[in-house]
Amino acid sequence: MRRIVLAALLCAVVGGTSAGTGGVDLDRYLRQEAFADIKISPGGEYVAATVPIEAGTALAIYRIADMKMVGTFRPPRNNHAHTFDWVSNERLLVGMAQKLGVLDRPAPTGELFGINANGKGGELLVGYRTAETGLGTNIKVKPAGMVAAFLTDELKDDDRNVLVAVTPFTDNAATQIERMDVSTGRRNAVARAPIAQAAFTTDARGEVRFAYGVGPDQKKKLYYRAGASSEWILLHDEALNPRNEAAIGFSADGRLAYLQVEQAEGPDVIVSWDPQSNERRTVLRDEIADPARIIHRPGTQVPVGALFMGTTPRTRFFDETSEDARLYRSLETALGAPVYITSSTRNGSTVLVESWSGRNPGDFYLYDTLGKRARHLISRSDWIDPAQSADVRAITLQARDGRPLHGFLTVPPGGPMRALPMVVVPHGGPIGVLDDGTYSTETQMLAAAGYAVLQVNFRGSAGYGRAHAQAARKQWGAAMQDDVTDATRWAIEQGIADRERICIYGASYGAYAALMGTVREPGLYRCAAGYVGIYDLPLMYARGDIQSDESGLIYLREWLGRPKDLVERSPVNLAAQVGVPVLLAAGREDQRAPVVHTERMEAALKQAGTPVQALYYKNEGHGLYNLANQRDYYGHLLGFLSRSLGGATAQVTAAGNAEKAP
Repeated sequence: MRRIVLAALLCAVVGGTSAGTGGVDLDRYLRQEAFADIKISPGGEYVAATVPIEAGTALAIYRIADMKMVGTFRPPRNNHAHTFDWVSNERLLVGMAQKLGVLDRPAPTGELFGINANGKGGELLVGYRTAETGLGTNIKVKPAGMVAAFLTDELKDDDRNVLVAVTPFTDNAATQIERMDVSTGRRNAVARAPIAQAAFTTDARGEVRFAYGVGPDQKKKLYYRAGASSEWILLHDEALNPRNEAAIGFSADGRLAYLQVEQAEGPDVIVSWDPQSNERRTVLRDEIADPARIIHRPGTQVPVGALFMGTTPRTRFFDETSEDARLYRSLETALGAPVYITSSTRNGSTVLVESWSGRNPGDFYLYDTLGKRARHLISRSDWIDPAQSADVRAITLQARDGRPLHGFLTVPPGGPMRALPMVVVPHGGPIGVLDDGTYSTETQMLAAAGYAVLQVNFRGSAGYGRAHAQAARKQWGAAMQDDVTDATRWAIEQGIADRERICIYGASYGAYAALMGTVREPGLYRCAAGYVGIYDLPLMYARGDIQSDESGLIYLREWLGRPKDLVERSPVNLAAQVGVPVLLAAGREDQRAPVVHTERMEAALKQAGTPVQALYYKNEGHGLYNLANQRDYYGHLLGFLSRSLGGATAQVTAAGNAEKAP
């Protein structure tokens, strides 16, 4: 068992107790990871980590010398320490986000808190929140104006100030860069963006050089300027050239800028651009996947390569003979797994290295780049033994129209990969989301019950280029669904899946795909389960949080289509064609997929005479936070799948507060 140097980060993060004997131990999989992200301080004295707690995310700071926790920051319920950055050896800046359900994407609030490494000096430096919000005893809140602010540059040579992008809460408000004192919150304007809601890229001197945002036409635009005294020029406009370009940084000498550029076909590339000569040169391109994370030279913001996901994880570099490439290759060889340097000391002498796999939630190491020595610091989930986890394998197949599809197959440990009962799990989102093959507690739980688990990145998924994403426009229940079907049939043809024992299950959009799969492919699936699902597509124009503003309505029109065209692609209107047992689950407070979707789907299935079981959880949103509710739901899910596929059920645990439909 791996030795854990850093023990429990917060008392609130504790695992479940043993639930008895026999069946799948849910607590093994529902226990929260010890932390989400972790970064080393500029001087190497501390590490800070974001810690999942019930309905939120806290921040904990530890002194490396004795691994004693010296400071914490805990936001209120449904609030998350979403981002954090070390400004100096003693001061951090924390960016906040909110989400009501575990499956919701965090919505950044534009609030920035400053906090000392010892947990003191906590103040809301900029943001909308008022004093009566009550953000904890160690946080003083002072009115800071109705604006949203996001860190742009921590200014590594300035321990007192940072650059933040500030946007007023008004329609079409122009964003500006401001220099902010991280102790007092005092701000001074530095530059004004040529576009509303902009993000900025700076050079090594902290000069603002790029501005990136979405125009009134809802098209992305990239602006450049040579320096503080220069005018902005429009470098790229998606309205004129239908692809996206984004700046990712500058070369060490500041002569070249690096851009990530979408292509008409295939994945994004990274190009160098010389502003003086206007010369462009491709420096990095993968044949399959987009860059997932940019690799920077330790101690700097100079891009030198990228990590690619979506298939077998791999790192690639602008110069494969560089010292940066050699460092990664030596770490990969030593650890026998993919690696990524998450942060480093300011002088680059110590780096914090993450290593992971589909069987391993992640280990972190401190590596001395001068002495060439590494020591294990912490594991995300020390109770998980990777050797006992299910194997996760990258797969490639071809859709019926020739489109290449990539995904992952998780198989139960210790048995042959032939004629297995299988659960097909289309991901949620669906646009801009992907299954990346990293450790998934839900997938591992299903594999522990004896199932192969199939995940495919159908068209619309992120990570495989613009064309793959754009191919999903107005394809809900059509080509997107066909991709899932083609992957299922591939698994049957390969002999992996027993064609008589396959179910389909998903959450959010995945729940929609699960129900539509039974409609479009009679006889292919033996059962279907939908969790916090969308089942009535026209209803998305009237209920939920997507249609609440003009940009959301534009998204619905461009990606789903007109409401009248969606009636015949809504499972709620096709219940008579489902024809297999169904399990539904929803949170009463879900704002993304309002509970009425599930209520209508349940009623339609009952009217059609289809066996259906529905679970409703009060005080829960788009996904379940409460551990008892999670146990209850997954206990029902495993029991439901077992009745059709014959896999293991869950160990008996205390029930949650689901309302069981008759």
